[in-house]
Amino acid sequence: MIHLELFWSFFQIGLFSIGGGYAAMPLIQHQVVELHPWLTLEQFSDIITISQMTPGPIAINSATFVGLQLGGLPGALVATAGCVLPSCIIVLTLAYVYYRYRGLSMVQGVLAGLRPAVVAMIASAGVTLVNLSFFGADALPVNGSLGTDGIKPLLGVCEAEDKGIFVLVKTSNPSSGELQDQKMESGKTVYETMGEFCEHWGESVMGKYG
Repeated sequence: MIHLELFWSFFQIGLFSIGGGYAAMPLIQHQVVELHPWLTLEQFSDIITISQMTPGPIAINSATFVGLQLGGLPGALVATAGCVLPSCIIVLTLAYVYYRYRGLSMVQGVLAGLRPAVVAMIASAGVTLVNLSFFGADALPVNGSLGTDGIKPLLGVCEAEDKGIFVLVKTSNPSSGELQDQKMESGKTVYETMGEFCEHWGESVMGKYG
């Protein structure tokens, strides 16, 4: 029974942890600590630490360690398979769709729009690491497009390191207004909505300089 539960729990983690990495941590905690009391919060913290020290994605490493602790080697295999399977299904499906419809102008437009976004997210992570490593910044720069689930794990780091968070919500680049100034259903612009989220995220980790 434990093997089936492990498979289903980590299947859900693999299915819904869009963005991977730190975005998966709240889902893993919910499944193994809150929903199923398999681990204490302290044990969960230890497993996350070990997962960060070993090669591979954090969700897959966590699945292996939790499965091994609860069900031995079969449990580790089942939990890891459950975590990987959703990604395999989705990637294979997208690969088929892309191969079949790659010539459509709409598909090319979507890919063209995604490329700079991916570059921006990678650059954001790089700037964050450089900033913290060499300059000891008072705030941790984060990409607001990660959303609450993606930023929530970083808040724990900010609190532990006595840092604030910094999110750029509006730039002076003229073409950026194409997105930033768009009106949402609430009547507010995208950047105004992002500012409200930032205010909420920064309540517990406000830096020394505001």
